[in-house]
Amino acid sequence: MKTATKYIHAGTEPDPSTGAIMTPIYQTSTYVQEAPGVNKGFEYARSQNPTRKALEDAYAQIENGQYGLAFGSGVAATDAVIKLLSPGDEVIAANDMYGGTYRLFSKVFEKFGIVFTYVDTTNVANIKAAVSAKTKLIWIETPTNPLMNITDIEAVAAIAKANNVLLCVDNTFASPYLQNPLDLGADIVMHSATKYLGGHSDVIQGALMMNSAALREQLYFIQKSCGAVPGPMDCFLVLRGIKTLHLRMQRHCENGRIIAHWLRKHPKVGKVYWCGFEDHPNYAIARKQMRDFGGMLSFELKDDSMDAAKKVLSSTKLFALAESLGGVESLINHPASMTHASIPRDKRLANGLSDTLIRLSIGVEDADDLINDLDNALA
Repeated sequence: MKTATKYIHAGTEPDPSTGAIMTPIYQTSTYVQEAPGVNKGFEYARSQNPTRKALEDAYAQIENGQYGLAFGSGVAATDAVIKLLSPGDEVIAANDMYGGTYRLFSKVFEKFGIVFTYVDTTNVANIKAAVSAKTKLIWIETPTNPLMNITDIEAVAAIAKANNVLLCVDNTFASPYLQNPLDLGADIVMHSATKYLGGHSDVIQGALMMNSAALREQLYFIQKSCGAVPGPMDCFLVLRGIKTLHLRMQRHCENGRIIAHWLRKHPKVGKVYWCGFEDHPNYAIARKQMRDFGGMLSFELKDDSMDAAKKVLSSTKLFALAESLGGVESLINHPASMTHASIPRDKRLANGLSDTLIRLSIGVEDADDLINDLDNALA
């Protein structure tokens, strides 16, 4: 099945009782049983919900996986993966990652004896060198948030399998339209479905996809036991969003390419971080494992003062100053004080995330209007 057809039909069938073409919102907390233990596949809404079931089936299909699980947020999905581990287990993680992931690792799970080692995963030799007998999980983002670094998923998967280690890939920035880590050897794919999968800045949700039945049962047990599940309305919204993912991503990519090249030529702009530039350090890997280069990019000003950055961040009209990404509208963000503020400043600077870095989530508006907005802000 071709991509566009798959996204429109993934997980959905006409409602058998009414013929409704859209999956109903099953707004119920419990289900009547014919006899004790005899039910129609649903017992209690924390464990199962028909709307969520349709979405989880869709999640599996769009990532070319066998199983999907929906969570109350991307962080909740990440939380479930780490709960596969035990005290003393070690995790190798990317040193450039979403600040909320770092906060969860360092402020929550380190207290329970999970050990995290942060390395530059763009050089897979760093991962190989960090693996020990206690390593149980490798966690990577690619492209990374916010420096757009690229990690070779297939190469990392080979290291993971050689050492009997799980590999989880945060695929939020790319979306399934651009990249499918399960096809490249990953064990688990994580998405903040709040972003591109939902696509309309109106829902908070997370997703996990996998091929292993045993891994699915472990993660489902954690999901059911800990209760970080989404409501049926949120599931309905993401199901709706997936139907137009291919159309939106095409425009995100088109606009991202135009604006990345325009910014690079602007006299007031210094470095631009976008994985579609041919001189990007890992461009060849991005081109190998991605179908296009997306609508996320970051940049620095030649005037690297905080005042200059704040003026740009506060002067756009179409680009809204806000956290999050992946919606149809364009957003502008200051990672150091917003999405990555939970990472200590010295660690941010050591990883190349400057205090004045500006991150853009390029929406699906007209590219000329977005360029005019940025041009006015830069002026």
